[in-house]
Amino acid sequence: MEQAYRIVLASASPRRRELLAQIGLRFAVCPGTREERADAAAPGELVKQLSAQKAAEVYERLNGAAEGLLVIGADTVVACDGMILGKPAGEEDACRMLALLQGRSHFVYTGVTALWQGGQPDGRPGRFSFYERTRVDFYPMTAGEIAAYVGTGEPMDKAGAYGIQGRCAAFIRGIEGDYNNVVGLPVGRLYQELHQRKLV
Repeated sequence: MEQAYRIVLASASPRRRELLAQIGLRFAVCPGTREERADAAAPGELVKQLSAQKAAEVYERLNGAAEGLLVIGADTVVACDGMILGKPAGEEDACRMLALLQGRSHFVYTGVTALWQGGQPDGRPGRFSFYERTRVDFYPMTAGEIAAYVGTGEPMDKAGAYGIQGRCAAFIRGIEGDYNNVVGLPVGRLYQELHQRKLV
């Protein structure tokens, strides 16, 4: 696949790396180091703000290092009952999140922002930002099943304290929307947005 830009993924997530590689893009990884802060109350706007901050930090750090830079930032949260769930603070927090999610539906939001060199006539970077939403339905989980799953360590670095692509698959009744969005990066939508702008 021809690439007009040097793509950098502003994320340390191994799942996002796998998804971006899956669609045939060549890229480097350069995670952000700052703590992001957002004031949006709606989950979709929140993840857009956070993804934009990640992309902007890495773009500012790398801009000028090479021609043809394109930085992609992403952020994922789970929303249930008006509460936004990020990564759990510890095992107790992970158990709390899963107890909330079990036996019912919730939504996963992933925001994506891309910044690229020379996108504007005045030399400012080009930019687009969007979010995807997917509904996830859980089977009921007993307290013992929740504790056993949390004990595997799998939930600890994941929004909502579960990985749909991992052991938690045993408790997924179904989804409505993009599966990859739940994993952490809606690569179909991302590719279409890049392709539409002739960036890939």
